[in-house]
Amino acid sequence: MKLVSFRRDQHIAAGLLVDSNILDLGAAGKACDESADLSSMLAIIRGGRAALSACRRLEERARAEPNRLSAALVPASSTTLVAPIPVPVRNIFCVGRNYLDHVREGAAARNLNIPVPEVPQFFTKATHTLAGPGAEVRLDRKLTQKLDYEVELAVIIGRGGRDIPAGAAFEHIFGYTVANDVTARDLQRRHDQWFKGKSLDTTLPLGPCIVPHDDMGDPRTLELSLSVNGEERQRARVEQMIFDIPTLIASLSAGLTLEPGDILSTGTPAGVGFAMTPPRYLSGGDEVIARIDRIGELRSRIVEV
Repeated sequence: MKLVSFRRDQHIAAGLLVDSNILDLGAAGKACDESADLSSMLAIIRGGRAALSACRRLEERARAEPNRLSAALVPASSTTLVAPIPVPVRNIFCVGRNYLDHVREGAAARNLNIPVPEVPQFFTKATHTLAGPGAEVRLDRKLTQKLDYEVELAVIIGRGGRDIPAGAAFEHIFGYTVANDVTARDLQRRHDQWFKGKSLDTTLPLGPCIVPHDDMGDPRTLELSLSVNGEERQRARVEQMIFDIPTLIASLSAGLTLEPGDILSTGTPAGVGFAMTPPRYLSGGDEVIARIDRIGELRSRIVEV
């Protein structure tokens, strides 16, 4: 099952992909007298297993009885997808230096001795960084000359909690999506911390969908890749992370309450632009495609403003 958020009749609705259509879950739920609130992605996440079960029933009905739900089925080609969680509940949690080869390439590019992290290195991106599938990423040359890309697996928290043990981490995951942690490297260096250089508006493309945890299988087997104008720059597997997903959730939630709908972007592998020889940063007109198998591809276009 692939859950999406999309524009319909001047508002944002939650849906799921049914072949070449999107099933408007709110409309379908009302037509089938489902009691769960399916009006938005956050409502579904907060509704837990009952809401997901309702989504599965509606998907089955849409496939078995398409005429009954025809008013709720919208051709995907006529809709615009937005970020799966259009309005985050708060800043997006992110992890730095979580793939060994990325640590090594960064150290070599800067001619520094950067040790492998002993604990996860967390930072956040501001909420207005969020951008949907196919959306434009702003490149403001007055602010940055070194805009870079980072494909990442994003984890969506389902059941909140504090002090979550690693052994229970997957019980708190709603699902997974694709993220591109676009970064202004010169701002990052100038401010000597990560928040500012990673929090410019539109610099977190997210999507195209959320695959629920129960549908994913083992996330460690997922393969990430990223291309710029058709040229592959990054490719790795989630199992290459220094800190795996349960460790990240346990560490982040230690003394800090996670909430349903929180987004955790889990770090990027090697192949980023600043570490190439010579460095290769993003320019206006570039098309960036971040992919994760079993989830999909996330397209973005860089636009100079």
